[in-house]
Amino acid sequence: MTMFKTSFVSLLAIAVATPAFAQADPNQLPMGYAGEPIVITASRSGEGVPVSQLGASVTVLEAQTLDNRQTRIVSDILRDVPGLAISRSGAIGSPTQVRIRGSEGNHVLVLIDGIEAADPYQGEYDFGTLLADPAARIEVLRGQQSSLYGSDAIGGVIHYITLTGAEAPGFSARAEGGSFGTYSGSARTAGVAGTLDYAVSGTYYHTRGTPTARLGTRDVGSDNAGFSAKLIWSPSDNFKLIGVARYSYTDVDTNNNESDPASPLFGTIVDTPGAYQKNEGFYGLLRAEFTALDGRWTNALSGQIADTTRKGFIASGLDYGDKGQRYKGSFTSSLKFGTDTVVHRLTAAVDVEREQFQNITPSPFAFQGKRHTDNVGLVGQYELLVDEALSLGASIRRDENNRFDDTTTWRAQGSYRFATGTRIRGAYGTGVKNPGYFELFGFTDGQYIGNPNLKPEKSQGWEAGIEQSIGGDKATIGATWFDSKLKDEIYTTYPAPDFIATPGNRTTDSKQHGLEVFVSARPIPQIRLDAAYTYLKAREDGIVEVRRPKHIGSFNTTVFSTDQRFSGTLTLRYNGRQEDVAFTDPSFIPVRVSLRDYVLVNLNAEYKLRDNIAIFGRVENLTDEQYEEVFSFATQGRAAYGGVRVRF
Repeated sequence: MTMFKTSFVSLLAIAVATPAFAQADPNQLPMGYAGEPIVITASRSGEGVPVSQLGASVTVLEAQTLDNRQTRIVSDILRDVPGLAISRSGAIGSPTQVRIRGSEGNHVLVLIDGIEAADPYQGEYDFGTLLADPAARIEVLRGQQSSLYGSDAIGGVIHYITLTGAEAPGFSARAEGGSFGTYSGSARTAGVAGTLDYAVSGTYYHTRGTPTARLGTRDVGSDNAGFSAKLIWSPSDNFKLIGVARYSYTDVDTNNNESDPASPLFGTIVDTPGAYQKNEGFYGLLRAEFTALDGRWTNALSGQIADTTRKGFIASGLDYGDKGQRYKGSFTSSLKFGTDTVVHRLTAAVDVEREQFQNITPSPFAFQGKRHTDNVGLVGQYELLVDEALSLGASIRRDENNRFDDTTTWRAQGSYRFATGTRIRGAYGTGVKNPGYFELFGFTDGQYIGNPNLKPEKSQGWEAGIEQSIGGDKATIGATWFDSKLKDEIYTTYPAPDFIATPGNRTTDSKQHGLEVFVSARPIPQIRLDAAYTYLKAREDGIVEVRRPKHIGSFNTTVFSTDQRFSGTLTLRYNGRQEDVAFTDPSFIPVRVSLRDYVLVNLNAEYKLRDNIAIFGRVENLTDEQYEEVFSFATQGRAAYGGVRVRF
């Protein structure tokens, strides 16, 4: 296996050494006007922006890409995106963090169909609760984006978007089963009926699971379900009403740390019969859009809600829990003007948001009342396009908060595309992240005390990239260098004499810099190649940040038959050696541990029996790699799955 890893890293090194360049993969993006790929997350205007006009780093995973890689858990395919590190604490359905460019998991803003999806209590989104819908795409925008979206967007934005009825009409259903008592399925119906565009889907995933304790025998399984509905009513050419509803449910077994100081396994994960966790989330959005001046002036009024509940149980009953709600209203107005060769766009937005929180842990020491935080954000954005080659943009945001100091963030970026297919781009921005409820007010008797005097974390950083198209659209190669600095980082202290964990703000800076590279090619219609590599150096006062590998890479190749009935995909994912913390000292002061590198190999195939019926199969972790993403959590070995899919 060592030789295989060496060869894989060498392959990535060759990709890095090739003439280089940006972070947008045109073959994985939806097509906009004049055949140009577009992305919607990079502008508050609501209008898609062609990738060649963005100074920001963006990767889009289109619905076909998710299908080709037989994606069932969204966090799995995010491993193929440059700059992202994934950490899952246990089995499928367990808490899963995504870090962008060395930032923390709670520095990533997650949107689902435009809805802020982070758990208001925890302060970040748990990707363990997100199943892949039958038809969806993902936009990943890297770098500081607080000037558009406010708190949480220090590292970037991940936007998960379900397709509309017009984009993916018809009925589809999938059923599959396989290793570890796993069975799953999905169904979707969508289309356009008169003035109504509709898309409704449901997804379910069950697994008996595998042991997650190093020396354990208890299978840790889960039940996961998701439901999504998107309706768009367009009674006229200049008005439409959009409604989105989403529900997610996760019931996952858990194993806890050994708490007996006399045990040689103290601080490691051990079998914990009767322990499990339930997560529920409801998300809703209603948005009205009105256009005037022949579509050049767009106004949108929206309201959204996120309502989440998390409960953890042990054999004796409820062990911990929390609830959180986010209510947000926004008004956006965007005006486009200019000539055929010089186009300006001005956008203004107002966001009014309330987050409220409640700890429902059954402890006499825990405060179980509700608290809330109110925030008003004012956004201004300017975008300039000259000859469809030069684009410049700037945005600024003022956040006024009832709990923390008011904050101003800003961003400037630019891009220029030469006739030779070479594009250069760059950006500089600032970001902010407000402390979460648990950091402020959380309490665990004898182990943790919150700190209501915490200050928001602040970030600033820049990036520069270059990309080159080869043979027209047959290949694109790109690279980006990034550099960021985080101030007032929230970390955990252990003050004497009790050594009870207490969060505080660091006086030193956390620094992250590195290189992101991608290669995407389709030399002939029957072959598709995608590779990504990330080099990251993340340090705080000279100490390596945890769960941030120095090297991450992926390689995907899909082969199609000439009649398009057969397709097969090989996926290689490399995760370099990384640091983590372990609470194996009875004083509860963490010690540093090193987790070894690993390579995961997946192989899948699909064959169409008829135009609307296909059978498929896949093998995950083909080489039966034994590895850990989080200290002492054992992971799943080799697994095989198969099933059938119908489409009408």
